[in-house]
Amino acid sequence: MSILKLHDLYFKPFISRAEINAIVKHLAQQVKADLPKDEIPIFVGILNGCFLFAADFIREFDGDCEVSFVKLASYEGTSSTENVKELVGINEDLTNRTVIILEDIIDTGNTLQEIYNIFRNQNVKQLKIVSLFFKPDVFRKELPIDYIGKSIEDKFIVGYGLDYNGLGRNYPEIYQLSIAPKMKNIVLFGPPGAGKGTQANFLKEMYQLVHISTGDVFRFNIKNQTELGLLAKKYMDEGDLVPDEVTINMLKAEVEKNPDANGFIFDGFPRTQSQADALDTFLGDKGEQINAMIALEVPEDVLVTRLLERGKTSGRTDDTDEAKIRNRFNEYNTKTAILKDYFEAQNKYYGINGVGSIEDITKRISEVFDTL
Repeated sequence: MSILKLHDLYFKPFISRAEINAIVKHLAQQVKADLPKDEIPIFVGILNGCFLFAADFIREFDGDCEVSFVKLASYEGTSSTENVKELVGINEDLTNRTVIILEDIIDTGNTLQEIYNIFRNQNVKQLKIVSLFFKPDVFRKELPIDYIGKSIEDKFIVGYGLDYNGLGRNYPEIYQLSIAPKMKNIVLFGPPGAGKGTQANFLKEMYQLVHISTGDVFRFNIKNQTELGLLAKKYMDEGDLVPDEVTINMLKAEVEKNPDANGFIFDGFPRTQSQADALDTFLGDKGEQINAMIALEVPEDVLVTRLLERGKTSGRTDDTDEAKIRNRFNEYNTKTAILKDYFEAQNKYYGINGVGSIEDITKRISEVFDTL
C-alpha cells in the first residue's frame, strides 16, 4: 500500500486488505451464529458503497440467504414542500422476513435512519444492521447497530467501495485522507560495480537528500553496540541471516533522525518483497512514499572488467575472482527481478543506462528525478 492521489487529494494507507478480510469473515460468522436454525435471511446492501463489502460478506456467510441491493431516492410528493423518500430496487415481499441491512460505513446515521424507517414499515419479522465501519464520534441517532466491524475516527476514507468524487472504489484496501507528501524518496539499485555509491553522493548533494546505505547503517549500529546492532551481530555470529524486522527497524531509526529531510536515497534496501512492503507501510503511515526505484543498468561483461580493475587497488578479494564476481551478479539479478516487478506494478521502476561518464549518468538520473 502506498500513497494515493485521487483528484486533488492525497490518501495514505489505513486498513489493509488482510484486516478487512478478517473483519468481514468475523461479521459473517457473528450473524450466522445469532440466526435461528434454518432461518433464511435476506441481506440488503445499500448502494453504491457497500457492493464490495456485501459481495465478500455473502461469500463468507455459511448458509442459505437471499440478496438484494437498494438505493435511497427522493421525489416531490403531492405538495410542493413534501419531500418523499423511497427505496429503489427492493421488489421482494418482506412480510415476516428477517432483513439484515449491510452498510459499508455509518457516520451521522441520517441516511440509514430513513432507510431503517422504511424497512420497519414493511411488516418484517426482524430487522438488523451490519456495518463494516462505524464513526462513533459523529453518530447522532438512536438506531440499534447490531454488528460493527471496526470503529474508526471521523476522517475521510476511500477504497473498498468508498469513493472520493467517483474515484477510489476499486481499491481493495482502505486509505485515509492525508496531506500531500513533502519528500521525494528513491530506492537506488545497481549491480556490483555499477557506480551506485558514486551516484548516491552526487544526488544527495544536488537535491539535499539523506543517503541511507544498509551497509553503513549495519556497521554503525554494530560498532556503537546499539540494541539493534547487538541483535544483528548475534545473528551474524551464529551464521544466520539478520531477520527483516531488525534491518527494517534500523532503517526506520535512520529515517526518524531526519524528520525535515527533503527525501531519502535508500541504498541496498529493500532486497526482498517483504522488505519493500514494510518500507511502503512505514512511509505510508507518515504520509510519504517511495517515488521511484532507479536501477543502474550495465552489461555484465563491462562490470566484470570494472571490478577486476578495482580489485587491483580496493583490497577486496571478491573483486579479484571472476567466478565470485559473476556469482554476485546472479544473486543481484535474482533479488532485483522480484523488486523490479514490484515497483513496475506501481509504475515506479526506472532503468537507467549506467554506461558512460559519471556526469552523463548523473544527468540521466536527474532527468528522471526531476519528473517525480
